[in-house]
Amino acid sequence: MSEALSAEINREIARRRTFAIISHPDAGKTTLTERILRAGGAIQMAGNVRAKGERRRTKSDWMGIERDRGISVVTSVMTFEYGDCVFNLLDTPGHEDFSEDTYRTLTAVDCAVMVIDAAKGIEDRTRKLFEICRLRDIPIVTFINKMDREAQDCFALLDEIASTLALDTSPATWPIGRAAKFIGTYDLRTKEVHTKEPVGEDDPRIIQMREEVELAEAALPEFDRESFDAGHLSPVFFGSAMKEIGVTDLLDALVAYGPVPRAQQTETREVKASEDQVTALVFKIQANMDPNHRDRMAFARVCSGRLTRGMRLKHVRTGKQFALHTPQFFFARDRQLAEEAFGGDVVGIPNHGTLRIGDTLSESEDLRFTGVPHFAPEILRRVRLDDAMKAKKLRQALVELAEEGVVQLFRPQDGLSPIVGVVGTLQLDVLQSRLQGEYGVSIGFESTPYSLARWITGDRAKIEAFQDLNRSAMADDLDGDSVFLATSSFMMRRTIEMNPDLEFHDIKQIGMASV
Repeated sequence: MSEALSAEINREIARRRTFAIISHPDAGKTTLTERILRAGGAIQMAGNVRAKGERRRTKSDWMGIERDRGISVVTSVMTFEYGDCVFNLLDTPGHEDFSEDTYRTLTAVDCAVMVIDAAKGIEDRTRKLFEICRLRDIPIVTFINKMDREAQDCFALLDEIASTLALDTSPATWPIGRAAKFIGTYDLRTKEVHTKEPVGEDDPRIIQMREEVELAEAALPEFDRESFDAGHLSPVFFGSAMKEIGVTDLLDALVAYGPVPRAQQTETREVKASEDQVTALVFKIQANMDPNHRDRMAFARVCSGRLTRGMRLKHVRTGKQFALHTPQFFFARDRQLAEEAFGGDVVGIPNHGTLRIGDTLSESEDLRFTGVPHFAPEILRRVRLDDAMKAKKLRQALVELAEEGVVQLFRPQDGLSPIVGVVGTLQLDVLQSRLQGEYGVSIGFESTPYSLARWITGDRAKIEAFQDLNRSAMADDLDGDSVFLATSSFMMRRTIEMNPDLEFHDIKQIGMASV
């Protein structure tokens, strides 16, 4: 690698900040996303999830069902510049029914902003998302939102984070005033007061703030970069996304000490962002972002090197060359051509079904990135087609949406109609809505006798013998891997006991196949 290229790559990756925003539903995650985009100069008017008319038109929630229900059901990717840094912001679904999409998204980020409702504190979904971050040692920045409403005591909130999540907290800012009297924040690092209106030193809110800050500085740990990078300590910011208080504090902190692109693990070695050879991981597929063109976009995290428009990369799963004619940066549904991208960037790659979730693109080396699993679904439903004339269209649509990760698709080996697997019922609503809106196919769902799905691995001959004996309970997934469908937990345990030479998995690592 030439010294000039090496210096350019190092300079550019030092500017990258790739992070996700995670929270329990209704904590204000999407509103905070909109305010971050506005504070970063990316949009002129931020949308509100619960606002009316044009003010409700959020950028990050662009899909029809998201706007109708006021929730995020897909991960939105937004790239913008702020403070001489390039931000790749991923707004994840908060609802637990879309946890698999969120898990995959967290494989592509270097940091997460955890949004907490000041009145409700740590909620179930927050805890589960945090646990996923901890598994990957992802540093956490905490934003305690809705300080403009009735809230818990600040020290009680910090104590709850520490005790519930086993995460040290270091307040970076402190609220000035509470509820209707909340007017700004005090920065414990710079000793500056940031308020929406002038306020005197003798104001009761300032006096209270200074007393609390003195106690906080004495009782709570100082910010430690090493502990933060390791995922053991979280800097805490207070604010109100709705009132746009504390948002700039958060952005400035991400510029100052947000993690630069991390090394990514493959099956054989660790890939550092500063390497000269280009590698990229496909972590998300999104179909029909532009319904007029029936497009299909693969979102890839650039893991190393300098990716340029027009270059050819090796598609490791197929061994074929893949040309990057029109890589794109995204701003939710809006897009622009990416002439170049560096480690940490997220780019969209148009394709017609070639790329799948978990695929690796590499300039030369045969690498496979790890950590992008499929989880066994908790709900299984058979698809009922209302118009038999659209059977071919339904088959194509189900494959495309399954490749995207909307649902998991299982084709019964006895030839009956396909079965879809989901984590929660809201996924079924999304599937039904998208099939109708994007493909013009109306479907319903019927119950199945099955409650569990498990992937099978083992000796090929023994798998085939098992399939012959259990044909009515066997299916193939999207990759053609064998799946056993059990009617109950008891039947699953009995099947495992009777087949000690086979393994039954509730998690399928991408690339895992029957052997």
